[in-house]
Amino acid sequence: MNPKRWHCRRTAALAMSAAIFFSLPLAAHADEREDLEKLRATVLGLIDVLIKSGVLPRDKADTMMKEAEARANTRLAAAPLPVVGPDGKKIVRVAYVPEAVKTQMREQIKSEVLAEARNDLQAGMGTIDAASRFQIEGDLRLRAEHTYLDPANTAASALRNAEPDLTRAPDLFGSAGNGGVRNSNTQQDTERSRVRARVALLAKVSDEFTAGIGLATGNTSNPTSTSQTLGTSFNKYSLGIDRAFVRYEPSPLFSATGGRFRNPFFSTDLVWADDLNFEGVAMTLKPKFSNEVNGFFTAGWFPLASEVPNQTSGRSLLGLQGGFDMHLGQKENRLKFGTALYQYRGIEGIQETVSTHTTSPIPDYVTRSEYVTRQKGNTLFRLNAIDDTATNWGLASEFRELNLTAQLNVAQFDPMHVIVTADLVKNLSFDRAAMAARSGRTITDGKALGYMGRVQVGSPQVARRGDWNVHFSYRYLGSDAVVDAFTNSDFGLGGTNNKGFILGGNYGIARNTWLSARWLSSDLIDSMVPANTTTNLNTKYSVDVLQLDLNTRF
Repeated sequence: MNPKRWHCRRTAALAMSAAIFFSLPLAAHADEREDLEKLRATVLGLIDVLIKSGVLPRDKADTMMKEAEARANTRLAAAPLPVVGPDGKKIVRVAYVPEAVKTQMREQIKSEVLAEARNDLQAGMGTIDAASRFQIEGDLRLRAEHTYLDPANTAASALRNAEPDLTRAPDLFGSAGNGGVRNSNTQQDTERSRVRARVALLAKVSDEFTAGIGLATGNTSNPTSTSQTLGTSFNKYSLGIDRAFVRYEPSPLFSATGGRFRNPFFSTDLVWADDLNFEGVAMTLKPKFSNEVNGFFTAGWFPLASEVPNQTSGRSLLGLQGGFDMHLGQKENRLKFGTALYQYRGIEGIQETVSTHTTSPIPDYVTRSEYVTRQKGNTLFRLNAIDDTATNWGLASEFRELNLTAQLNVAQFDPMHVIVTADLVKNLSFDRAAMAARSGRTITDGKALGYMGRVQVGSPQVARRGDWNVHFSYRYLGSDAVVDAFTNSDFGLGGTNNKGFILGGNYGIARNTWLSARWLSSDLIDSMVPANTTTNLNTKYSVDVLQLDLNTRF
């Protein structure tokens, strides 16, 4: 037999034996002798199989066993005498080890052993298993959703005729904010079934570089959702590129990512929708301040629209965040806190001064202020000139968002955790005088503040049968606290200018498969028609949403 191949077979077999050994449960009770005897018999059986198959010579196995027995006797001789209770039985004291730590230890040991085996294979055979460089991940969600609209809500016709130049409900709730379908309904209940499917292929190009590409259901007009509504007369669904990125990570302390990738910031859906992916570049630094405190600093630049001379100006987002992740006490209690600043450039509206009916071929609203990925809630004003019959909307406010996010994970009752999350955001660029100068109207309502509090009790993550958690949150998001295009698309049917609560829970029915239920109840904060010097219409819009999900991931 080729000695290199024999060495690789022996290494792989030993690695497999070690992986099996370390995957056994960690004994943590007084009556350990039976478990230890089972473990000893298992190891001896494995060694016997290796000897019979010719992978491990018998003389080498005998030597290994004698050396192990000698080391064990030496340790036993040096160990202190056991403590005996009044009944003459030995007292065994076992330190508490959280389940999360046990799992982490097992996975880390197995990873190290298997990594060493791969290195031996590379050295012995000069090849690397290509499949080990690729990883496939994904998830699928089936949803039944019922929307309850208050019959006392302001009718859509009243909103249409109230104020033609100011609105917080563009085109009667817009088209992009409701899954690509225009919806002028404000008073009648609706129901729908939806599916979300996402799959991604990740490739370990080298020790420092990783590339990834992901596909998802959904449409290209709604960046905050990848759900597909059922009811297409059995027609096929379309897939879009949801992620496409390259990540450079020379060490655990630093990484840089470019392309289209997951949200790089520590945040909640008060500011960024859960399904939202970012486009651009982002860098993260993770210094270690002490054994108990780790820091993180993230910076990113994200283009929202490219510049085309004489047609459109560039629009972009700059994000900066710093914070820490701290371990508290002896158990896995953790406190995480982050401060972020998100600066938008070029997204505010600009009033058109020349009508499209004149010699100007390109009106100002196309040049600098088209707002196409809106949901609803932001204060908008009509951009067109007086004699222009078209209607195009632009943002009345600029946006520079200061965001404070904190999360406390209490693990005193592990595996049950209590997780408390708080989030606060304020638009530092909200200025009524500047909004009046931009729109020509003095707007007297609207809010620049948003906040959320959330409590979750149960398993931190539902991954196995029997895992569960329940959660309750209250949120308040002013009309111009954040850009409504990128926040939660479910609460209040999407956007800003809403307040209310969310009650929900999750229960694991199998490995990586769980059921979810959520009740979302929202009300308006300010009128859909902004209050100003000429109009002060107080509108009502109350929405309750029930969502029942079957989730699975792989």
